[in-house]
Amino acid sequence: MSAEYATFGLAPAMRAGGVLVNGDYQVHRDFLDFIVDGRPLLFQLSDLDAVSPLASDIPPAIFTEQVRSLLLEADAPLPGGRYVIYGCPECADLACGAVTAVIEKDGADYIWRDFAWQTDEHADLELNGYHGIGPLRFAGTEYREALAALLDEGPGGTRRRVLLIGARVALLARLAAALRIIGIGADIAHDTDGVHTDELRGYGAVAFGRAVAEQERASVRRAFEQAGVDVAYVDGLAPIVPLLVAQIEHALDRSPVELRRLTHLVAADGEAGVEVTSSCRVSLTAYRLDRLYRAHAHEVFDGVLEPGRHRIALDAKAVKGESFVVARTAGSVLVEAMAR
Repeated sequence: MSAEYATFGLAPAMRAGGVLVNGDYQVHRDFLDFIVDGRPLLFQLSDLDAVSPLASDIPPAIFTEQVRSLLLEADAPLPGGRYVIYGCPECADLACGAVTAVIEKDGADYIWRDFAWQTDEHADLELNGYHGIGPLRFAGTEYREALAALLDEGPGGTRRRVLLIGARVALLARLAAALRIIGIGADIAHDTDGVHTDELRGYGAVAFGRAVAEQERASVRRAFEQAGVDVAYVDGLAPIVPLLVAQIEHALDRSPVELRRLTHLVAADGEAGVEVTSSCRVSLTAYRLDRLYRAHAHEVFDGVLEPGRHRIALDAKAVKGESFVVARTAGSVLVEAMAR
């Protein structure tokens, strides 16, 4: 089969979870994305909220089965030699829709072709085919090495647990509950005194409330440093649960910066500056505290942006007083305080 060679690799990726303005929850998923010619294959699928079959939260036996399937060491799960490349991040049900492709061998090479959007057992290439993608030819050695390494290493050591430290116990309890709902473990503590090193290794981030003094913060950082644990530190911007969840989601994103869609956010003078690396849907939500310290949320933008930098005007009512802006795509989230 005629097809130009493409490079193949894998890289950590994230489907950002969160608490949405309407009260819905979006599940957090860590997975390995397919890197084709140095770019995530998912980016070629414009506005798609999906994850690969190589997700870190599936049982080891199923993960191994997925890897062997991509290596063609198991029968195709769908008719016509078709394999799921990206599926629903919430339930992985084919009925929700999935990107599928035929995977086959040509000599030592592996070829991915006939990409399509599929919602049942049979793909309609004419109606739902991705005609601008593929066929992709991968050199057998590179392809096998990337996937076979996972059989020994697994999906990676992503730590999806957060330590919450603050003075407002009721707020921390609500935050912990929200994080657990979207699939991120959370524990509440006043400090790290007496916490065993093995326990500290289970955390990927530490979130501090605004009332935590610098001396206490330094003590916590010192405990993690002495344990040899590299964690992300989050300074809570305001006592607003969805805002804090977004900050923590950003902190947990360990995907390479150069492989992210949403790369920059500034908020000042009544507008937001957003930069994306590929065409994707971006939503902007403004959060603010009024004079009575009550939280308010406003959806200020939701649309598809083309690659590049964009300036988006914000509703003056949404960002008056102490306010913050959250920018979200399917794969990442950024948070900024509104500069005055």
